[in-house]
Order: sequence, then C-alpha cells, then structure tokens
Amino acid sequence: MIRFSTLGMMLFLAGCGGVHGFKGDTRHVPRIAPMATGPISTACLTSDRKARSRALCGCIQAVANETLSGSEQRRAVQFYSDPQSAQDTRQSNRSGDERFWRAYTAYSERADLICR
Repeated sequence: MIRFSTLGMMLFLAGCGGVHGFKGDTRHVPRIAPMATGPISTACLTSDRKARSRALCGCIQAVANETLSGSEQRRAVQFYSDPQSAQDTRQSNRSGDERFWRAYTAYSERADLICR
C-alpha cells in the first residue's frame, strides 16, 4: 500500500514538472492585459495616434476604470482631441486642476506599466 502511495506521489510530481518545473521566472509568461470599453477607449480608437489598437485602448480604459472617476475620465477624453488642454491643466494654479492632474498622472503611469 505504501508503494502505491509513493508511486502515486511520484507520478503527481512528475506531472507538475517535478522539483525544477517552475523557478519563479515570469519574464516569458505571456501577460493578459485587462480590457474595457468606455469614453477613454473610444477617444483613443478615434484618435490619430499611430500606436492605437483595440487592445491598447481597451487596456487604457480598464486602468482608467480602476483609477479615475467618471468625471475625471470625461475630462481626460478632451486631451485626445485637444492636447493643449492637457498642458493648460498641468500648468494651472487652481486647486481642482492640481488635484485632477495628480490623479491623471497616477493613472497614466499605471497604464504605462500595465498596457505596454
């Protein structure tokens, strides 16, 4: 009986790749980026940027859903068609603009990490 349990354990471990089957290196494991639809995704897809794609724009929207409120997303959409408005917001001294810019910067840094 002990032999059967030992044999069963050995077969189980062999099926898992044994002791050296996973070394914790995830550089070659394909990542699956999140996807969502919404105002930022739509603006991204209709923009004239070369790098736009359904996958990239959907990922950017998914990150926006996690980090920006609905009103912040609607405000960020404007930046796709009017990049000067982003510059104006960034340079503004109004406290509301400064708060929004901090949130927008955190969102864009996170999207850059996740959606590359």
